[in-house]
Amino acid sequence: MNTNLNETLTVGPVVTSTPTPELALLQQEFYSNLKAQGKSQNTLKNYKTDLDCFNFYLNSEYTNVEVKSFDEHLVANYGKYLEKKYSSDNSRRRRVQALRIFFDFLLSKSLVRSNPVRNLPTSPKFLDIPRPTPFIDVKTLWTYLLNESDSQDRIQVLLSRRNQILFLLIFGAGLKVSDLSELKMSDISFIDGEARVLIRHPKRDAYTVTLPKIFEKIFAEYIKILEEMKLKSQISFDNLLFYANPYRIISGGLSPRGIEIIFEDYRNKLMITLTPKSLRQACIFKWIQQEKSTSLIKEWLGLAPSYDLKLYIEHAPNFLYNEDILEDIFIAKNQQTLH
Repeated sequence: MNTNLNETLTVGPVVTSTPTPELALLQQEFYSNLKAQGKSQNTLKNYKTDLDCFNFYLNSEYTNVEVKSFDEHLVANYGKYLEKKYSSDNSRRRRVQALRIFFDFLLSKSLVRSNPVRNLPTSPKFLDIPRPTPFIDVKTLWTYLLNESDSQDRIQVLLSRRNQILFLLIFGAGLKVSDLSELKMSDISFIDGEARVLIRHPKRDAYTVTLPKIFEKIFAEYIKILEEMKLKSQISFDNLLFYANPYRIISGGLSPRGIEIIFEDYRNKLMITLTPKSLRQACIFKWIQQEKSTSLIKEWLGLAPSYDLKLYIEHAPNFLYNEDILEDIFIAKNQQTLH
């Protein structure tokens, strides 16, 4: 059949990931909130990519659906849509997790009655082989952090003590950067000679984690200089951590990205294998070697009881850590200073 080139062909509308004006404003506010929490540009980009997938689905299956109409049926169909669209378990899982967090945001604004995404099955997460900071690098960093405290500049001494506290909270107690950024002074306690840190978990009751023995000595020195420098900077805050320039404290609190940058600087300066994540993985191996029960380790890490530590247990013989060496290095340095 011959086709008349002048004939107008009727085609369906082009489907895009452009959300409705209502949804666009809400997603923009959602991204702004994430940025205010200290999320990196790369993380924000990933959230946008994941929600663009949801927007494309909405434009494909619905016509100008209102946010208040988002229900279990719509979300369940999105789950089926992801099953067809992606062969990768991790791709499907990431998009479900992004949407769950976005629905939590909508729920906080009372725009939906519940979060049906929490009932949507996620694909099993691919568990990569743990790559902890090697013990030699743990010792290298700790030694360097202690040597930094020798400065005659009080603000530099304070910064080094802050970073020692960061180190002990991650390698000693397995805290995530998101946990660290929210910590208050009152979250540190000392009971019967044992230092503990309080963690406020978003999905269950708060709990405490034991800290290394050396923490009490470092903390005492940290608090002394911190109060001195807060007075000098004419600033007051309850946060355990802080931002500062080379001259004074700027503000209380330290964002997750700010913490990551601190460790990036040490990694590049010392040329060691180091990220907050790899140091946290080293803590897990340390606990396994201390014969802590898997249930206690998962509780301290804020993980669900169903989380599998199999890979850590299997690789534990390959990664040996000794927490007592931290105090040994501290004592040796102090003795050297006295002489």
